[in-house]
Amino acid sequence: MEDKTKNPGTEQGASVLRRALGVVRKVLQFLVMALVMGWIAGAAVRWDAKLAEAPGFFRGMLHGAIMPMAWPTLLAGQEQEIYAARNSGRVYKLGYSMGVNACGLVFFGFTFLTFIPRSKPPIADGQRQKLQ
Repeated sequence: MEDKTKNPGTEQGASVLRRALGVVRKVLQFLVMALVMGWIAGAAVRWDAKLAEAPGFFRGMLHGAIMPMAWPTLLAGQEQEIYAARNSGRVYKLGYSMGVNACGLVFFGFTFLTFIPRSKPPIADGQRQKLQ
């Protein structure tokens, strides 16, 4: 007769491989998100450079959103403006700080959702009795 029980060593190896592939997938997702955001930041900077008037609230939000996204670009050695020295004052600075916070929320929110393992909801006592 042939033994049809599973080899525990193979199951453990498959589990380790599955976890490793999950980590690789999450790192790739993070890198793709960073590249997309860097590309968006570069396009926004090129568009903003064409405007002549001093930036106000909404362009301050744009510059604030570009600031965290510019980090990979600056790290790669490309120069990128992230703050307008000539601006409309307090209104620009309020928009800038809102843009930084909104971009951080989107970027890091996505990152934390990607890296936090999803757990199964707990089983209620009534359901547990039905399962047994």
